[in-house]
Amino acid sequence: MELTFRYAQKEDTALILTFIKKLAEYEKMSEEVVATEELLEEWIFDKKKAEVIFAVADGKEAGFALFCHNFSTFLGRAGIHLEDLYVDQEYRGKGIGKDLLKRLGEITAERGCGRLEWACLDWNKPSIDFYLSMGAEAMEEWTTYRVAGKTLEDFGKK
Repeated sequence: MELTFRYAQKEDTALILTFIKKLAEYEKMSEEVVATEELLEEWIFDKKKAEVIFAVADGKEAGFALFCHNFSTFLGRAGIHLEDLYVDQEYRGKGIGKDLLKRLGEITAERGCGRLEWACLDWNKPSIDFYLSMGAEAMEEWTTYRVAGKTLEDFGKK
């Protein structure tokens, strides 16, 4: 199998949304997907707030990684936050996820970023084991907090 990587282009917006929906289904969170092609096009391509790379196996997009930059005040430089990583079921177990994550690590290093970070659902033992096998460290002292929806709308008013 020949594996290559490519950055998503605006014409890939529908494919990005397809991968997002497949990931949401895998994570048992399909009902939370409210993204549309229009929103993704605006935020990824027009506003350039995120990027996507595809893993292409023998000419077919087999998986994707959606990521954006963050910033570490302690390191004094940017990092990369991996929001989503997904490989289609038929391509799992072939090293594509590992190669996709390694490519993202290369991008992080090429850009001079200080770190690559992501979150994983606590129940997702296969992914946790995979990340640990790659040398990732669980940040057990940290808890992610989120404000969204109506709470976010009212957040500055409290």
